[in-house]
Amino acid sequence: MPDESQNMVKNFQKYFLVEHARTLEQKEKTYHIRYRVYCEEFRYESSIHFPNQKESDEYDANAQHCLIIHKQSGIPAGCVRMVPTIDSDNNLLPFEKYCPESLDNEFIKSLNLDRNTVCEISRLAVDGAFRRRSGETLTRFGEMDALDCTMQEKRSFSLIAVAAFLAATALTDISGRTNVFAMMEPFLPRLLKRSGIVFQRAGKNINYHGIRAPYFIKTQSALDKMIPDLRELYDWIYQQIKR
Repeated sequence: MPDESQNMVKNFQKYFLVEHARTLEQKEKTYHIRYRVYCEEFRYESSIHFPNQKESDEYDANAQHCLIIHKQSGIPAGCVRMVPTIDSDNNLLPFEKYCPESLDNEFIKSLNLDRNTVCEISRLAVDGAFRRRSGETLTRFGEMDALDCTMQEKRSFSLIAVAAFLAATALTDISGRTNVFAMMEPFLPRLLKRSGIVFQRAGKNINYHGIRAPYFIKTQSALDKMIPDLRELYDWIYQQIKR
């Protein structure tokens, strides 16, 4: 990263916390973010199914969750989860259950993976208050300026999605679930590739919470090719989660 990006990494550490969401209160904060993004903003899921305004599914109980908190306001800014395989081949991961027609089964079979090392990263979401520029559509916090942030602080918001991915990567590293799948919108693999993190495409596009495609990466590959400044951010996130 150039100096400006390096400063963004330092600023992210200054302005945000990354938490391993273990308590019920922490997990409910992640479900609230997901509700606002998946149900209210993009309408990927019907709000009728979540009268408590917490978007959750059958995979959450077995998943590990991470939460990104804006320090100054205390507002949850982003979340992500890591869903491990459980026991038998009959227990499908979300992308296997909901997107089977999109999968390149020959490619996945050729990976010859031990299923006990497989997981899926999913439900990566960034609250709209931390994505919109000042003057755009109102959020539940009003305009972005209502967060009373400096321009330097606001520039660090662009790292929230990447930090969420790094948090999920840390979960795979800590748990030994190092063969990683994800259903991703096209922008995220491109964004991560600029940071040295290169996913292999594992199938074709499908309309699943927007246009997405399945991707695969090994945790060690992501770590080995990660550019130095992003690796610094990863190491910091790893310590926050492991602690």
